[in-house]
Amino acid sequence: MNLRIKIFLLLTFFSISNLWSQSNKPAYQIYTPKGKKVSYKKMIKQIKDTEVILFGEFHNLSLAHWLQLEVLQDLSKYSDKCITVGLEMLEADYQLVLNDYLNDKINNETYLEQMELWSNYDTDYAPVVEFAKENSYPVIATNVPRRYASRLFKEGESFLEDLTAEEKAWIAPLPFPFDASLPGYQKMLEMMGGGHDGESLNFPKAQAIKDATMAHFIIQHLPKNGLFYHLNGAFHSDYFDGINWYIKQYRPNTKIKTLTTVLQKDISSLEEEFLNAANFIIAIPETMTKTY
Repeated sequence: MNLRIKIFLLLTFFSISNLWSQSNKPAYQIYTPKGKKVSYKKMIKQIKDTEVILFGEFHNLSLAHWLQLEVLQDLSKYSDKCITVGLEMLEADYQLVLNDYLNDKINNETYLEQMELWSNYDTDYAPVVEFAKENSYPVIATNVPRRYASRLFKEGESFLEDLTAEEKAWIAPLPFPFDASLPGYQKMLEMMGGGHDGESLNFPKAQAIKDATMAHFIIQHLPKNGLFYHLNGAFHSDYFDGINWYIKQYRPNTKIKTLTTVLQKDISSLEEEFLNAANFIIAIPETMTKTY
């Protein structure tokens, strides 16, 4: 075979390969913090022996919710640790109702009536809760009651000291630490015009009390030699901020792995802005189906 024919065949091969890769439509691609592609199987292998997994999501992204269930199912297969599940989407003052449902003291209809659930609970979070229930995994409502975060934003944090002992049990221990210089909170301050006066700080503090409370309940319910699998909005754990920071305040040596989801037009490579966003960054096409 002469050289020209060899070159022609090579060019044809690369052209066909390129066309094939362009016509392929992967639903997601996982990346390391440095933007290197990694397989789902390798991700599971690297997270199954940690203590805390924070899975950051877009709340309305259907594929992220499917992956959250898949990851939990595979952790149950490949991890030797006892698993506890936690959700930002469930608030701490509903833990007793949640426990009654998990322990079959109330039926699903009563559970749904008594809980204050997000509109997309049935499609996006119920599958995780049901899988945990079937496998006798504890499920923890980790978020602060939303009315407290709302009041903190409007009134400042002074009202927290006037809460009853029962109400204080639903939030992080007071006073909760707060660092306005953390990148996530800095972004919120920028949204408020960059001020650092008391009123402007109420905005990131309302976010911080959620992060602190979720971290508090994660540590409080971390099974001995076990694994706590937590679902939360990506903003609460991206760039190792938010919940991650608070866990380190409450239990400095905790082993944490973070996952996050990002939307890109083209997922064949990770966009620069998402580098170092998490231990594993799941790029999803921006046209992916949304649940609302």
